[in-house]
Amino acid sequence: MLENEAVLIVAAGDAKIDNPKYKKKFGTKAKMLSLDEVETLVGHAVGGVCPFVVNEGVKVYLDVSLKRFETVFPACGSSNSAIELSIPELEKYSGYAEWVVV
Repeated sequence: MLENEAVLIVAAGDAKIDNPKYKKKFGTKAKMLSLDEVETLVGHAVGGVCPFVVNEGVKVYLDVSLKRFETVFPACGSSNSAIELSIPELEKYSGYAEWVVV
């Protein structure tokens, strides 16, 4: 992972990041962004963070925890918006880099 690159993991709401798996995949410890960092680095405010139209330098990864669902409901950029997508639609519209197990 490049130093200026941010990673956005899209995972099921009940999933937790496994730090050893994350470090093995990305070569660094996972870090949750502070409230102040989220909008600046990702491009969306807390509550509306989504895998669509993220800032340059943000790579979107989809966690396999999502694959147990036929459809998912990611936010759409605000705290009061969401969209229902099939997994193939999420792949298409998120521009994801790859599926991960973290």
